[in-house]
Amino acid sequence: MSVYQIDPLQDTRWSEFVRVHPKASVFHTLSWLKALHRTYGYLPLAFTTSPPRAELRDAIVFCRVDSWFTGKRLVSIPFADHCSPLVTGAENLYELLDCISRTHGVKGRYAEIRPLSDGNIRFRENTSFREQGHYRIHSLDLRPDLKVILKSLHKDSVQRRIVHAERVGLLYEEGVSADLLNKFYHLLVLTSQRHGVPPKSMQWYQGLLSAFEEGGKIRVASKLDVPIAAILTLSHNGSVTYKYGGSDKRCHNLAGMPFLLWRAIKESKESGAHTFDMGRSDLDNPGLINFKSKWGTVESPLTYWRCPAPSHHWPAWVRTNISKVGGYVLSTVPGRVAIGVGEVLYKHAG
Repeated sequence: MSVYQIDPLQDTRWSEFVRVHPKASVFHTLSWLKALHRTYGYLPLAFTTSPPRAELRDAIVFCRVDSWFTGKRLVSIPFADHCSPLVTGAENLYELLDCISRTHGVKGRYAEIRPLSDGNIRFRENTSFREQGHYRIHSLDLRPDLKVILKSLHKDSVQRRIVHAERVGLLYEEGVSADLLNKFYHLLVLTSQRHGVPPKSMQWYQGLLSAFEEGGKIRVASKLDVPIAAILTLSHNGSVTYKYGGSDKRCHNLAGMPFLLWRAIKESKESGAHTFDMGRSDLDNPGLINFKSKWGTVESPLTYWRCPAPSHHWPAWVRTNISKVGGYVLSTVPGRVAIGVGEVLYKHAG
């Protein structure tokens, strides 16, 4: 099998290929790849069996992360919850992955893919890729009637909180203005620090909104002109992805986040979308998994795969303690310091 390497940022076939492929997600789009390249300097590349000037019929897209700190590697795709190979048939996928590893080589520490679960795919038995991480992915089917969708939401944890938010008179705003972006980012930084995670830079979110144009949207809930919750969604080909969100813990009793998520679901349904993607959850975060399950979502396993196989794994207690210490430090430093840490870290993370 002949395998060709292409640059999605320059290849005029890429946008149309992603637009029509049934497995393509927001993370395959030219918009996501452009934002990664502009903000972090990651170099997108894709491998395909389609010759130059022929119509693209398959592809696996990566970004090359070249870091002096964390090493060189291929990731499909940085900061994406999932990014399935756009290949029809298991055998074609196995052959393409084999050709990539043998002919092109990783030219770095490893290659990582993040495919959605497919019962017909057997990576362990048919490729040199091995499990790197296990997660859950949550999606809501928007095809039923809106009343049916509302009824599927947990009565106490979701439905009643939505009604409560409407009764207290929360102000709702949406768009991509600089003012809304500033409100969103302020709440995102608060939430990131609360969870002990460094926030990504403002430039990342500016780049996303610029690249996605009408496909990106910020929604903000306020009480008495004070922002209390905000989310950022991205749309592609009938699927709306809830990717980022933040809130002020002092105002959680006002139910700003359920209020915004329900508005996003309703507007996505009304726009003709068929799926509301609520994103990935770590297995060690049962609270987040439980929260998303109460929105009538379907929960599916999500596995990340690496080649070559990871040479070692830190014991769980070591990873947990490192995370706790780092999280505590980030939760106590000023917001501007946490932002600075994120600006440095995410260039090397991928």
